Amino acid sequence: MVFSSNNETKSQAKGQKKERLMPRPGLSDYLAGETDRFVSDLSPYLPQELIGGSIPHVAGMEEEAVWNAASQACGTEKVHYTYTIEDGKCWYLASPSAVFASNPDSWCPLAAALPGNSEYWDRETVYLYEQEGLASALRWDPDTGRMQVFLGAARTLLPRIQSMDANFVTVNPDVADIVPWQNKMLNTEKLSRAAAKVLLYVGVGLTLIIFSFLVFQYFLTNFVKRDLEKVKEETQRTSQKLMIQAYDALQSDTIKHMVRIQELLDELKTIDGTLVKYEVNGKSVNWEVLIPPAYGQGIGTIKGKVQPGIEPDGRVRLKGTR
Repeated sequence: MVFSSNNETKSQAKGQKKERLMPRPGLSDYLAGETDRFVSDLSPYLPQELIGGSIPHVAGMEEEAVWNAASQACGTEKVHYTYTIEDGKCWYLASPSAVFASNPDSWCPLAAALPGNSEYWDRETVYLYEQEGLASALRWDPDTGRMQVFLGAARTLLPRIQSMDANFVTVNPDVADIVPWQNKMLNTEKLSRAAAKVLLYVGVGLTLIIFSFLVFQYFLTNFVKRDLEKVKEETQRTSQKLMIQAYDALQSDTIKHMVRIQELLDELKTIDGTLVKYEVNGKSVNWEVLIPPAYGQGIGTIKGKVQPGIEPDGRVRLKGTR
């Protein structure tokens, strides 16, 4: 059996020089504006009620799972807890929140011995902490592998623990990394305050932006000199152009061509002819008709040039231009 002194830590035993880690304000503290009230140098305190255990690790559900297990173990939803994740499990310590009535800004040094924290060696080691006549021990059962937490009077608990065949490490709270407690209700209230403050700032910011825009529009409306002469001239020019276009449209030759087509149809009807094409290209007109061969030289106003060949129906094609 090996029993380490109170001044020995994991980092010192390995010959390393390690800076002590302390809690820092999180994003919610900054958003809620409570960084000035955040306490980093927590005082070590061993609560009179302390439980510990492990639950399977489910990614994204660690805090909810630990809080649920701690609430069932302590018989109340108002619990302080801390946990680490290793080997697919969440290892946690918890205590009812009422125990901290006289020690609000405190931490439990035994939490530094949870797997993954600064004072943890291995599961064959027993971790001890003593304060004001009260002692605690953290060990893993060699048969089941379950984590066990012992708490009681130092004069009775220490001899019992030290009689076990195991290595012992006493946690030194002055050099171990501080592991703060977590409380779900306090975290929820802090997030609510942070959300309310962010919404307040966003609302004030939007109000200032809208007010600034209204002031800008007021000055733009009442103090900016508007030169409408150019706009007026452009409007008049556009109106005149539209009038000219409308006049040109009224002067279209559409009616004249419709009359001409009707004349052609009337003349072709008398000689069993057919109008197959009437094309207007600018001021020129091209048309094609099918007429009997006997009228190959044309008739009336139907004059043109006969195309070579005979159509399948025995008539000839006559092309004319005007």
